[in-house]
Amino acid sequence: MADIDYFFATVSPWTYLAGTRLEQIAARHGATVAYKPMDLIAVFGRTGGVLPKDRHPSRMEYRAQELLRQAAKLKMPFNLKPRHWPTNMAPSSYAILAAAQAGGEVGPLAHAFTRACWTEERDIADPEVIADVMTACGFDPALADKGMLAAAEAYAANTEEAVTRGVFGAPFYIVNADDARFWGQDRLDDLDAHLGAKPR
Repeated sequence: MADIDYFFATVSPWTYLAGTRLEQIAARHGATVAYKPMDLIAVFGRTGGVLPKDRHPSRMEYRAQELLRQAAKLKMPFNLKPRHWPTNMAPSSYAILAAAQAGGEVGPLAHAFTRACWTEERDIADPEVIADVMTACGFDPALADKGMLAAAEAYAANTEEAVTRGVFGAPFYIVNADDARFWGQDRLDDLDAHLGAKPR
């Protein structure tokens, strides 16, 4: 079992803003990470969440301000209204799961998909974009097709697990040693502190 279960969505701007800080934190503490892309729309629907487009205008306005504020704080490029959003998150999620099954570092791959959506104006549901991103991250793009069935099953299982374990948004981090939960990229410092406070 991994030390940290990481539930995320490839279309989530907050997942993008998390960058690769989780990988840096895990390396600092000698922790392992299990990458669990999930169907965030389904999770919202089952945990009382509301899709951004259906939220009250005051919430949408605050979300827009906060996204730009956090991007500036993190010095990360960010497009508040990308051309290809929303889009189907399943194909890119399948690609990540297939790559994880094949072995290799999938943290940079997950970030590359979110970056493609939120800064590069690319449709991460497009097979050509998926192939390009996988190749750029050192993975055989054929994995996305070869491992599709198993990846689809894992994606559904991740979504079910997320709901069962109290996940309601993305990104979401669960420390398996004590079920400590952290929601949002702005809680990564708290996750770091928590890992540092516990004997390993």
